[in-house]
Amino acid sequence: MVRRVSTSFASPFTATGPPPPRRRTRVLALPEARWALVATVAFLAGLGFDLGGAPSPMYGILYAVAYVAGGWEPAREGLRALREKTLDVDLLMIVAALGAAAIGQVLDGALLIVIFATSGALEALATARTADSVRGLLDLAPDTATRLTDHGEETVPAAELGVGDLLLVRPGERIGADGRVVDGVSEADQATITGEPLPVVKRPGDDVFAGTLNGTGALRVRVGRDPADSVIARIVTLVEDASRTKAPTQLFIEKIEQRYAVGIVAATLAVFGVPLAVGESLTDALLRAMTFMIVASPCAVVLATMPPLLSAIATAGRHGVLVKSAVAMERLGEIDTAALDKTGTLTEGTPEVTDVSPLPGSGLDVDALLALAAAAEHPSEHPLARAVVGAARARGLRIAPATGFAATPGRGVSAVVGGCVVEVGRVEAGGAGAADRMHLVDGVRDLDDRMYGADGMQDAADRRSVVAHGMQDVVDRPSPADGRRNPARSDLGSHPHPSAGTTVLVTRDSTPVGTLTLTDRLRPAAPAATAALAALTGTTPVLLTGDNAHAAGRVAEATGITDVRAELFPEDKVNAVRDLQLAGRKVLFVGDGVNDAPALAAAHSGLAMGRAGSDLALETADAVVVRDDLTAVPAVVRLSRTARRLVLQNLVIAGTFITGLVLWDLVGHLPLPLGVAGHEGSTVLVGLNGLRLLRERAWQG
Repeated sequence: MVRRVSTSFASPFTATGPPPPRRRTRVLALPEARWALVATVAFLAGLGFDLGGAPSPMYGILYAVAYVAGGWEPAREGLRALREKTLDVDLLMIVAALGAAAIGQVLDGALLIVIFATSGALEALATARTADSVRGLLDLAPDTATRLTDHGEETVPAAELGVGDLLLVRPGERIGADGRVVDGVSEADQATITGEPLPVVKRPGDDVFAGTLNGTGALRVRVGRDPADSVIARIVTLVEDASRTKAPTQLFIEKIEQRYAVGIVAATLAVFGVPLAVGESLTDALLRAMTFMIVASPCAVVLATMPPLLSAIATAGRHGVLVKSAVAMERLGEIDTAALDKTGTLTEGTPEVTDVSPLPGSGLDVDALLALAAAAEHPSEHPLARAVVGAARARGLRIAPATGFAATPGRGVSAVVGGCVVEVGRVEAGGAGAADRMHLVDGVRDLDDRMYGADGMQDAADRRSVVAHGMQDVVDRPSPADGRRNPARSDLGSHPHPSAGTTVLVTRDSTPVGTLTLTDRLRPAAPAATAALAALTGTTPVLLTGDNAHAAGRVAEATGITDVRAELFPEDKVNAVRDLQLAGRKVLFVGDGVNDAPALAAAHSGLAMGRAGSDLALETADAVVVRDDLTAVPAVVRLSRTARRLVLQNLVIAGTFITGLVLWDLVGHLPLPLGVAGHEGSTVLVGLNGLRLLRERAWQG
């Protein structure tokens, strides 16, 4: 039996405080379950009176209640479909039950209705439980927020907030909108959005997300995004869109369902008419025809596809991967080649100080050099400057006040710190003896290839900012003159090649005092993820990046990738993906930046890294890895393949039951109750088989 259940993934937002416990839909909260219960009770009561020899009106009324309670809704849907000139399988079941009653098989017809109604209730419950699994992602944002105005505070619905509103977020409250901190210091537990296991310190200038939990401090937050466009709202939209879509297999089944239903009606008339013409009694011929109509109905076939795919979508969502549709889930399992972006995908996408090297004779240790550089960089908004300041704060260093800050194009920044002129950035070749201390490559290379726009060119403001800092890609860093490692040098990060990265020179009163190295660190899970993708597809992933060949080669070496294509413009990435697909490959592309959006659209399937991904990439991709966990990429591919296998299993189960029962009815004598049990049992079986993907074990593979 197929029951069309209307499912809505509305966002049941809670008020402030921790997220509510995961809720499970009560069985009797579903109308399908309540009507099925009435039908079952009435049938069992009638059966008891029938077997006990009670007068026929007594149990007849109870059977009639079972017919009405269990059959009114599918009858209504069937008649509605008939008015639209389509033949609904549900209507065939009702006709079969009424036909059985017409020839005196009231008990058999009532049994069909009860099993039919119970099957529909189980399907509705399965759909509701799938929605429950997804809803855990949605119970995050608060209903209300405290807005600050010229007249004081006011509590307003979170949905009515607008860009530019100023919010007060008290300790322990959930943040009401995506925005930026303008005052206050606190910590935010944003594990549900970004997957970070520990609360993140939030200071003025830091971004915060709707639904994340504020810690012990009070924050004032300027709303930066309309509530309808917040991270939570986008999750809601993605889940709702996914719940409405149908996979190609399901669409094909529904396309042939009408022809199949018409064929069943024609075959049923033949099964009734032919035996009747050769002398079989009217009752026997009609009973055989009704049984044939029941067992030949494709209920289990129609139900074979969507439960596995929707269960897979729900399970992926619980683990931070939002698959946008059943079509996308099915296509993920078809890929046989993976193409990966570098910056923001295999790497973390943000610069980090990984090495601090005071020069001999500078009189500075690691902390003193880092604090000095941070003081000069503090007024700057450049990403690398923020990384230097962040590293100093992470070590608990005091950042001295600076005056006279200036950014000099082509050189870097300068400021007066403690009465000395401190410069951080590029030094002229040969200037101040720097060439004797380190080998620099002239020119500017940006760490983050996501700064390239869709046209392949850097944003002018970003280009000026990079040039102003004079950051340079370092190929080699020789040891000190004596050939020994500088004992004062500190490796702050765990980059596999500490000599590679972006290096800046720090001078004090025109005298070099040390260097800082910043790198875009490889994600810890990158090697394991690429190895898992290679095992799944049978081919090593391809690295497609706009970064330089040297940086790409380092990442490829660390992750075991052999096919490296570097210095690509966005159109080059698209061409690379298309070339692979012209060679017969089905490509999964994983990226995060604006320049990745065309390749995400061109690939057979596209995954975007959600935490730092551009809006365009998130919109274009078929699925979003919310927590930027690379291990989720092979996991969701494996889950999709499992779902596809379950769809195939369900089709085999349904086909086997239908074929066996039909042959039994045509060749021998299939009792109507047994036919009903076999037909409805196969429908329930394929539904429950698909729901196996809701288990935690399904994600682990």
